[in-house]
Order: sequence, then structure tokens, then C-alpha cells
Amino acid sequence: MTLEATLPSTSVSPTARGLWTRARGIALALVLLLAGAVAIAIVRSDARHGGLDPRSADPYGSRAVAELLAERGVDTRVVTTLDEARAAAAPDITLLVAVPDLLTQGQQSRLHSATAGTGGRTVLVAAGSSSVEKLVPGVTADPATSLDSTLSPACDLPAARRAGTADTGGIRYTTTHLDADECYPSQRLATLLLVPDASGGGDTVVLGAPDILYNDTLDEQGNASLALQLLGSRPHLVWYLPSLSDDSVTDPADEKSLFDLLPSGWLWGTLQLSFAAVLAALWRARRFGPLVPERLPVAIRASEAAEGRARLYRKANARDRAAAALRSTTRTRLAPLVGVPVPQAHAPEALLPALSAHLHGDGQSLHPLLFGPPPSDDTALIALADQLDALEREVRRP
Repeated sequence: MTLEATLPSTSVSPTARGLWTRARGIALALVLLLAGAVAIAIVRSDARHGGLDPRSADPYGSRAVAELLAERGVDTRVVTTLDEARAAAAPDITLLVAVPDLLTQGQQSRLHSATAGTGGRTVLVAAGSSSVEKLVPGVTADPATSLDSTLSPACDLPAARRAGTADTGGIRYTTTHLDADECYPSQRLATLLLVPDASGGGDTVVLGAPDILYNDTLDEQGNASLALQLLGSRPHLVWYLPSLSDDSVTDPADEKSLFDLLPSGWLWGTLQLSFAAVLAALWRARRFGPLVPERLPVAIRASEAAEGRARLYRKANARDRAAAALRSTTRTRLAPLVGVPVPQAHAPEALLPALSAHLHGDGQSLHPLLFGPPPSDDTALIALADQLDALEREVRRP
């Protein structure tokens, strides 16, 4: 005989709505993270785009000073690698280094060796303590910057006296060179230095702030005059824009590992957190010793235990184990009803003939139901449970 389930089958497979309900929190967090990253990128890229670039017409670009120099016969060439900057060093060249602090210590040393004694001029714009001591030995950057942006020359340098007041604030410098011109002082420290090169007739200009080169401030004070005199002393101007992506020079001494880049405080903090985690684990760990049986504080109903076990099976996609448990339990309950000893309930040759005789059938449909393969999906598993329940009710019927 063929048994059909009397209860409607219900699919427990996750639906699209259920998946969306579970994942919408994570999706919202990802969207907010992406929006924040885009906003930060826009804020960081709008104002300083093309900063100190002689090709840029942005407020913080330097195209205006390059065009004024071109009218006076000074051609400007932009380079972005250290190799190009070193090759450009010559007596008729003014080499401007826009952001010296972007250079590594090895690159700073090689640039200084290439420009020293050539007879040309090197202009360093806003060189901090990490670069000025390498590029101009004998010059030191003061940690405190100038509080005033507009300063007076207060020196005998002809270019500064002709320009007059200018926006030269920023970093302040001290020097051990007795023949250096110290101009535009702020609290008795210079914000513009001109250090002669005793060996080759050239010189180095250290400028504390880039304001006199910006497009939007070039026409203020004596900025234009000072910029043109400092950059126009030679017929050619090489404008070096250092970049973090400059891979033209590779020096093993400049290569650092990940641990070298981490501050020492992070390493000590990580060590302390690891030690605290080990102590917490030892404090909360279960003590070793023999197992001690304990009485449960509450009684758990059989239906709740069965439901919890079923949920575990579903979470692990263990349909084979769930089907085996259902069939084994059904066989164990059916065997006494048809006169088969319980130890033989799981033997098909003993259980199936007795069931067929009790139900007056041939028993062909009972073998795949009680001893068949595991179901392929959740729907088939539910159908199997319904059919086993229907079979048990049929056998128990008077």
C-alpha cells in the first residue's frame, strides 16, 4: 500500500525577505562606511589640489609665478623624480624643491650631494627639521612656527630689501653659517635664509612658508617681487615636485618593515593587552578536575529539547542525521506494535514483513520510507516526517 502525508508540507528554507532582514544591518553599515570614505576623499582633495604646482591655476597652485618668470625669459620645467632633479643640477639652473619633507633621508643625502658645488641655486620650500638638516648642513628648523605671516626683511639681502614686506612666516630657522643672510625674522629667528655655497659659487635659499608662490597671494605685499628675484636669478628653473610614488631610486637603507613603521607605543600597548588577555583567560577558565554531575536547576520539556535539536540540525544542514533519527525512532515505536522485538526493529527482513502483514500490503513502499536514502532538501525532509507520522497512526489504528 502507498501512504500519503495527512499534514501539509511547510518549507523551512530561508526566504528572500528573511535573508534581507538578517543582512540589512550589515548592508547599512557598509553603505555608511562607503559614504564616509567618499566624503573624506572629497574634503581632502578639493582645497589643496595642485598645491605648489606651476601648471595649476588653483588658488594654491603656482601657475601665475611661472608665467611671470616666462615673461622675463626664465623657462620652467617640472620634474617629479629624484633622478630628474639630480640630473638637472647645473650652474644656470635654479632647482626648487616643493615639499622636501616627502623625501627619505637617503634621497635627501643624494640630492644634497648632487647640488653641492654646482654653482646653481637650490630653493627649499617649507623644509622641516626632518629634511633641512640633511639638505643644508648647519641649518636647523625651530619646533615653534611663526605666529605672524606678514614680516619685514630686516636684513641686507638685496632681493629682500627691494621686495619689502612679504608673507614669509611659517617655519623659523637658525644657522651656524656666519655668511648666511637671515631675513624676515619672527621673534629673532629667520623665516628666510640664503646660505652661500663656499665651494662652487652657488647658494641655497630656505623659505619657511610657500605663501609667496601661491596664485591667490602672489599679488599681496611684496610676494611677487620676492618670488621673481629668488627664482629668476638663473635662466632656467627646474620645479621638483616630490612624490611618495617615486620609485626611480631604491635604497635598501630606506626600506622599512611593518614593525619599523609602527610607533613603539603601539608595540608596548599590544604586549600589555596580550598579557591582560592571558590573565583574564586564566581567571575565567574552568578549573581542572573530575567531572561532577549536577542537578539541572529547571526541568526542560521534551518538546523544547526536540525543537532545539532540530534547530541545530537545520543550522548545520544535517538532513541525513535528522532523517536517520526520525526513521530510527519510528522503527523503534512500530516494532512492538507488530510483534517484532525491539533489538530487531532496525533489520528490514524482520520489520517489513510484519508491517506488511499488519497493514495487509506488499511492503514495497515501506522500505524506502523506513530505510531509504536521506532527503535532498528541507521540503523532502518535512515530507518524510509527515509520511512517518501517517504510517505510525495507520499502524496504531484499531
